[in-house]
Parts: sequence; structure tokens; C-alpha cells
Amino acid sequence: MDISKKIAELKQDPGFAENVGMVLIHNGVVRGWSRGTREKVTGIEIKTDHDKIEQIRKEHEEFPGIYKIVTHANEGVFKPGDDVLFLIVAGDIRENVKECLSSLLDRVKAEAFGKKEILA
Repeated sequence: MDISKKIAELKQDPGFAENVGMVLIHNGVVRGWSRGTREKVTGIEIKTDHDKIEQIRKEHEEFPGIYKIVTHANEGVFKPGDDVLFLIVAGDIRENVKECLSSLLDRVKAEAFGKKEILA
């Protein structure tokens, strides 16, 4: 996903200018080390439940002040440095957008995103 292009598209929405004061982005990238042991990681296998992500996205678009949410989750085998998860939350004020992105990220990672590290 090209984040700059996607934001430019969002800004073309008729209601964007009057409803959005903040856009926050999560760009999840494959780390070169394991979170638990800090061992070197050479790759990661990701499985994604796209239907569950869509359900979570729709629920979060109902949060106070949220205008629109865009999600994009890659699936397959990736190497350190590769992009794997994009979340874009557009809304009215900082407090609403920050809370929404935090909740969205935690739910997607816990409920719809599985990964298996490939260690060196």
C-alpha cells in the first residue's frame, strides 16, 4: 500500500475537510529480532483473517469522532524490513483518533493476525 496515495484519496472524500483534524497511521514492519528472546529473525510467516479485520474495522469506525478507517494486511512469508500491516485512522480530534488506533491495532493483532517467526 502506498500510504501517501491512500491519504490523498481520503482527502478527496466530500466530507473529509469538515470532519477530519487528524490522521494516524500504523505501518507494521517485520523486525530483525524476536520480541520474546531477541534472537535473530530471518523471516516471518503471516496468516491473516481478512473477514475479522473488516469486522473490527467497521466496529471502530463507529467510535466517537472517527471519519474513516483503512486497513491493509499482507499475508505470506516476509523478511525483516518488509511492510506487513497498515492501519489508517482519520477523525476529528487527537484524543478520539489516538484511542481508536490503539484499540484497533490491539484487536487486529490479537484476533485476526497470526505470525510464526523464522529464526536464524
